[in-house]
Amino acid sequence: MLVCAVLGVVIERVAYRPLRNAPRLAPLISAIGVSLILEDIGKLWRGVNYISFPQIFPNNTYYIGPLTISSVDIFVIVVAVALMAGLQWMVNGTRTGRAMRAVAQDREAAALMGVNVDRIITITFFIGAALAGAAGFIYGLKYGSTIFTIGFQLGLFAFTAAVLGGIGNLVGAMLGGVLIGVIEALASLIPDAYASNAPTLFGVPLGLPHGGAAWHEAVIFSILVLILIFRPSGLLGQQTPEKV
Repeated sequence: MLVCAVLGVVIERVAYRPLRNAPRLAPLISAIGVSLILEDIGKLWRGVNYISFPQIFPNNTYYIGPLTISSVDIFVIVVAVALMAGLQWMVNGTRTGRAMRAVAQDREAAALMGVNVDRIITITFFIGAALAGAAGFIYGLKYGSTIFTIGFQLGLFAFTAAVLGGIGNLVGAMLGGVLIGVIEALASLIPDAYASNAPTLFGVPLGLPHGGAAWHEAVIFSILVLILIFRPSGLLGQQTPEKV
């Protein structure tokens, strides 16, 4: 988490701060460029194939009736809930969090009220990158392997979750992440149309070629497109102050 946090601050200083007053498209292009640079660094460092992730946490299996849960699953849930609760408290219950919300709402007005905008943005990158490092760590513990492209892929999932829940709404982003996970799990249950035991309707096999697991990304991003078309504010919408 600390390494990722420091890396996030460096990226903010190099790739974002010089473009702070540029048109909105410029930071987006810069973000894509930084993502490709990080991918290539990972490719040069560890190669293009999947590599095993160190399993430093004991993976015991527990049975609760028909349910099966592992100690890694419990660890992931506990860490995720603790980090989400801590982030929610920090953003809504601390002076720094109040400054973050002020800068996000109106950077110029926040500066006039005495908020150090550069410092707050740096802190935001520090915290966000640290949380991304924690997410990468527990993901590696859960799945046991990683590859240099995984950050970009999971970043798109995270963006989809934020849009689904509502950009600017922390609770909505958490809800969107849970829904994306449930949708991905349900998509993997769609049977293979070519499997011998796949259900049929009037002799036509129901299902998707190679099963739903191979199509889960298409399902997730189809939901993203639909949300952007029919409800761009997300399920919970953006938290905005009431106008008096």
